[in-house]
Formats: sequence, structure tokens, C-alpha cells
Amino acid sequence: MNRKELQEEIRGLLRENNAILLAHYYERDEVQEIADYRGDSLGLSIEAARTDAETIVFAGVHFMAESASIISPDKTVLLPRLDAGCPLADMVTAPQLAAARKKHPEAAVVTYINSTAVIKAHSDICCTSANALKVVQSLPGGGPILMIPDGNLARYVARQTGRTIIPWEGCCPVHDQLTAAVVRAVRRLHPDAAFAAHPECREEVLDLADFVGSTTGIIGYAGRAEVAKLIVGTERGVFHELQTRYPTKVFIPAAEDFLCPDMKRTTLEDVLASLTERRYVVKVPEEVRVPARRALDRMLELA
Repeated sequence: MNRKELQEEIRGLLRENNAILLAHYYERDEVQEIADYRGDSLGLSIEAARTDAETIVFAGVHFMAESASIISPDKTVLLPRLDAGCPLADMVTAPQLAAARKKHPEAAVVTYINSTAVIKAHSDICCTSANALKVVQSLPGGGPILMIPDGNLARYVARQTGRTIIPWEGCCPVHDQLTAAVVRAVRRLHPDAAFAAHPECREEVLDLADFVGSTTGIIGYAGRAEVAKLIVGTERGVFHELQTRYPTKVFIPAAEDFLCPDMKRTTLEDVLASLTERRYVVKVPEEVRVPARRALDRMLELA
């Protein structure tokens, strides 16, 4: 089947199976095109929580499907590619977190949604890049906060809120590879362009940005009347949404290789096989799901 035929077949199967397709903004264009909902981690979490569909097909990475399973245990959550993981999520383990809690017993643990279900279960509250500032500001008192696993996001939040934050030394390998030198070189080529960066980028990169925000935040910033040309400091999959919403504007990647290999694993063929073969089911055990759900619910209450 060609691209259009595959897309039509998938849409038909979604209807027949009372299923929805959720796709992250970093997924392949052809997958985003037929999704019931496109979004960032926060938006996808909210959609997974409120859908009436019996089956959720998650075009994303493993921690996202886990989050859907945590929030909607009565639904079947399918991840089309079981090998679509997240290196950042793997940068903290339960024993490491337990050791950090012992070292900082007075610290609240704020865990980025880019983490495994087990880590969420050992956390006080979750956050996304879209609501990290709100989550941290919601915590009472002035005590320290252990923020895991993305150190760049933690340092950004510390600077913006003035809270005492102990950053975990993990990072998104894709966002962290962007350097200030690369950004300056692109800006020299496009001096009339604004620059928007994701908070998973290094501090040196964020210092050069006209806007810092989540993927959804960057999309919103791109829609401002004064932004006609934008250098985009996040994964290039977001260009599908940007160009769909703002066809008259110019978008330039901050780096040509700004691509997440895990987000790009899922193809239309994978989505079709997921529906026809009911693969791969992601189910979080109850002993992990219940405490992880508490951490996610605390976050969602702030959304």
C-alpha cells in the first residue's frame, strides 16, 4: 500500500476498534497527519486521561505509553514500536533515586514526565516542560527540590523560580547536543529571525533565546504577529505542526541533525500492525501504577 492507502486503512481500523491514535509532535509527518490528537507530553497525558476510546495507540516513546496506562488502566494501550525508548528516562534508576532521597531527606522530588513508571512511583509530583515552573511554584515552603532526570530543565526552573533545586545530571541527548556556537552561526545567516529554544537545551543556548518553552509553547510563540521568521531549537518533527498552522511563516532548524531517532522509529506500517495484531500492549503493574498515578494526578490538577 502507498502512504495514502496506509493512512486510510489505519483510520478505518481506529473507527472499527473504538481506538484513538495519539502522536507526539516529534513523530514522522505521515503519522502526525492521521492522529486524532497531536501534542506534547502534557497535552497527550491530558488526552489519554479524558478519552472514551477503549484502545489508545500511542505514537511516541515507551514512557508516554506507560503514562497512558497509569492514567487509564481500564484501556488497552498499544505502543507500535517496543524499541522506541527515551535515553533521558534511562538516566535514573530506582536505586539511584532511593540513594538521592536518603542523601536529601528534606527535599521534595519533582520528576519530569520523561521518566519510567517506576521512577514516577517514587516521586512526589511529576511535571512536563510546559508546566515545570507551575509545578515547582505550587510546592509549599522554601525547602529544597530534587528535580529529575533532566539537569538542563532543572537549572532553567531554578533560575526562573529562585527555588533551591538539586538537579539530576541527566539530559536529552538530542537537545543537549545544541551549542551556543551553532546557534550563533545560524543567527548570523538569519539575522532577522527570532530564536526559540526548548528548556532541555543547555544554559548557554537558553541565554541566546528570544523565547524558552515547551514544544507547545514554541508553537504558540511562532504564532505571534511579530514573529515572521523563527529559528527552532527543538526536534524537527515539530515543523509539521508549525508549517500546518502558519504556512506563510519561515522556520529554520537550529541544527540540521536535530532529530530524535526513537521518535522517528514508528512508521505507518508499525501503526497498522499495532492495530491488526494488537501489539505491543503496555500495562503498568498495579503496585507501580497506583503511586505513579498519584504523582501524575498532582501534576494534572495544576493543568
